Amino acid sequence: MNSNFPNNIVRQKHFITRIKREKKYGHKSIVIWFTGLSGSGKSTIANYLEKILFKNGIHTYVLDGDNIRLGLCSDLNFTIIDREENIRRIGEVAKLMLDSGIITLVSVISPYIHQRKMVYKILGKKNFLEIFVDTPIHICENRDPKKLYKKARMGKISNFTGINDLYERPETADVHLDGTDSLQNSAKKLIKVLHDYNIISFMGID
Repeated sequence: MNSNFPNNIVRQKHFITRIKREKKYGHKSIVIWFTGLSGSGKSTIANYLEKILFKNGIHTYVLDGDNIRLGLCSDLNFTIIDREENIRRIGEVAKLMLDSGIITLVSVISPYIHQRKMVYKILGKKNFLEIFVDTPIHICENRDPKKLYKKARMGKISNFTGINDLYERPETADVHLDGTDSLQNSAKKLIKVLHDYNIISFMGID
């Protein structure tokens, strides 16, 4: 690879900026990053929250870990190196969506603290809300909608988070959700946080 390649790239400035988009949409943009074990309820909560935001005129998009692995990250497996690249790519996509002026909800296990810190650096603190969906592993296993825990226990899946690979709990998550709580209660907490951060202007979840 040509070592001078980065030096030949110049960032293009655009007339339509994030600030202009936010003003037009009537709300600020932010990345809401849901982390937790498989089966913890990350995607369910993210999708439920998006329905509420969308109903209230908020421009949103959900980046789901599984969906991204079917396309953008289909060339990656589940080694530590590939998992880090998976998270880096998602972080960079989320950064583009942040600039587009929308609220992006990311649902991805992101098991390691250093991965989430990498995204934190990509996006910047004011643009990143870390949501820890804390669900006991026995409940995740009982749910097991994809039958992944069963396969991992049988040795059919390696590097599976919580069974034969580590999940590092967030040390200072912005929001700590009980994954056994109702969707309504989880959504209320998140809506309040978004309101308190002056991202959105409404409080109800009707």
